[in-house]
Amino acid sequence: MVVPLSALSRMLSTHNLPCLLVELLEHSPWSRREGGKLQQFEGGCWQTVAPSEQQKLSKLDGQVWIALYNLLLSPEARARYCLTSFAKGQLLKLRAFLTDTLLDQLPILADLQGFLAHLALTEPQPPKKDLVLEQVPEIWERLERENRGKWQAIAKHQLQHVFSPSEQDLRLQARRWAETYKLDVLEAVAPERHRCAHCSAEASKRCSRCQKEWYCCRECQVKHWVKHGKTCVLAAQGDRAK
Repeated sequence: MVVPLSALSRMLSTHNLPCLLVELLEHSPWSRREGGKLQQFEGGCWQTVAPSEQQKLSKLDGQVWIALYNLLLSPEARARYCLTSFAKGQLLKLRAFLTDTLLDQLPILADLQGFLAHLALTEPQPPKKDLVLEQVPEIWERLERENRGKWQAIAKHQLQHVFSPSEQDLRLQARRWAETYKLDVLEAVAPERHRCAHCSAEASKRCSRCQKEWYCCRECQVKHWVKHGKTCVLAAQGDRAK
């Protein structure tokens, strides 16, 4: 993936694009059920998907997966992406979607599956504070031209209205904070429940050995053991070593 450093920094640090792409895969806004039939948005309209084609990867799903693959596995992006605890939790949600059917259609995602398995066993590193300088001459020239001779007046205005807010502004800000942090609002943005590592349904049971994977039932845990077994043993040994 060859993009300018400033663009890569905005994608990974400013906007955290990998986590946004995870949200897209979770909610899949280009798919819906209408009258019991699966529909996908393609070519500017909703189209009904035949039952025989429902397991086929859609074009939009494929584009999101390819973007995630490049953002998470390219050396340039991995060197600059800060994997915080939040980002780690978001990215690990992808494991529930990496089914055998998906891997058959996009075999390169096997590398992404290995990366996520390794991520589950590692602790997030402290954030890196890299300095990225980007020259944007067009913006600077316009600002300088439009505000030439006004800098002192702008500084006074900023001092009065931005850095010294009035009592009315402070009250308004306090009211906004009070409305933002209401209990019902916090509940609305609370993290979603854990997903089953095998079928992606809501899960309430956790692997008793490694405490890393979640399952909705015993049957799913047994079916997933073929993939999870080696990782589970390594995770359990690592916890004991600590």
